[in-house]
Amino acid sequence: MMQTEVLRDFDRLVQRAFNTQLSTEPVHPMPMEAWRDNEGFHAEFDLPGVDADQIDMAVEKNILTIRAERAKPEGRQHLTGSERLWGHFTRELVLGDHLDTESIQATYVDGVLRLDIALAESAKPRRIQVAAAKRPEDPKEITS
Repeated sequence: MMQTEVLRDFDRLVQRAFNTQLSTEPVHPMPMEAWRDNEGFHAEFDLPGVDADQIDMAVEKNILTIRAERAKPEGRQHLTGSERLWGHFTRELVLGDHLDTESIQATYVDGVLRLDIALAESAKPRRIQVAAAKRPEDPKEITS
């Protein structure tokens, strides 16, 4: 699996170079765990406190983009401490050609988004049957 966040890194570089911020909302990465097995590729993303309807996923060619938002609660005027992340979360994954991007399954349970992507049929191992061929006849000696 290749992971890319080039555009976000470029955005940060531009912000540092020109001392500007293109967005007033911070964009946070979402913690992820990913693995492969004989069935395909699997990943889990931690998004505690995010409503399922605030999660947006899209795949274009072989780039999977996940975006989510957790709104800051209203009415907390005098915070004495705040370590929780609020705002927008995003993650982009470059999926290999061996995955079937038409069969992505996504479930969201207890603040964990799980993705299961099956192997493409062309990437699955398959057995090749070897057919036995008859040996050509031995050349006959021609006598004159």
